Amino acid sequence: MMRGLVCALMMGATAVSAFPLETSLRPVARPGDEAKPVLVATEALTPPMLRPKARPASGHAAQVLAAIEASKAGPPVPTASEPAATSPNPHDAEEIRVASAAFVLPQALRPITRPHAITQKAILRRQERLQGSVCGDPAIQGEDVGVILASTFGCGVEGAVKIKSISGVALSQRSTMDCTTAQALKKWVDNGLSPAVGTMGGGVAKIDVMGHYVCRTRNNQPGAKISEHGRGRAVDIGGFTLRDGTKISVLNDWSKKSKGKVLKAAYSKACGTFGTTLGPNANRYHRDHFHFDTARYRSGSYCR
Repeated sequence: MMRGLVCALMMGATAVSAFPLETSLRPVARPGDEAKPVLVATEALTPPMLRPKARPASGHAAQVLAAIEASKAGPPVPTASEPAATSPNPHDAEEIRVASAAFVLPQALRPITRPHAITQKAILRRQERLQGSVCGDPAIQGEDVGVILASTFGCGVEGAVKIKSISGVALSQRSTMDCTTAQALKKWVDNGLSPAVGTMGGGVAKIDVMGHYVCRTRNNQPGAKISEHGRGRAVDIGGFTLRDGTKISVLNDWSKKSKGKVLKAAYSKACGTFGTTLGPNANRYHRDHFHFDTARYRSGSYCR
């Protein structure tokens, strides 16, 4: 009996599934909903974007645009019925160029060309300096001497030069020394003497040289060691002359207020530039001059 009931149920399900979907009952529409919904595009919900209107072309801008278009198209070709256009006024082109400076890089003013005579004069001056320079420095003017031999043991100079001016400052006498001493003297003139004098009297014009190369003992004392002067490594300076003629002397002005200040400032800059610096405070032998030499010591520079 149970088996018969199951078979009856299966047959009923088959009979129901045989009906097409179109025959199924549809729900009744609500009153007032007969009209179909209207689809609205999402783009319509956003406000339209307003584009700015083109700015009216001004007189200068119109000329610039016309010039740009004309340059792209090339020069017009005159026809037989149309006479050739006259060449544009250069002043008009200048106005257009100035008007376009608002959005084109402005033209920089070129410097006036230096006169040829000035250039030639500078070249000649440089050639003269190079011809008269020694120790590989145009600021050191003089002549090469070469090797100086001496009969006294310990004297003599290898690669000697005879200096007449340094950095535009003349020496009172042509002074013989080696290049190491000449270069040290130039360094002192540039960094010590000239800054110490400054604009006083128009600057330094000449250095008063009291001694350079000479084969002798230290302080001319019998039995003493050979001086650095005998090796071309020393120079003695008694003072200097300014461009206005003012003379500053170690002997006469070391203890004075104004000139003495200049002398002390210049002398202090020599310490370290030279191996030995001796002045009026060193001993009685140097009360009237500065002694500078390029001797080197293990303990460093000797300054008194």
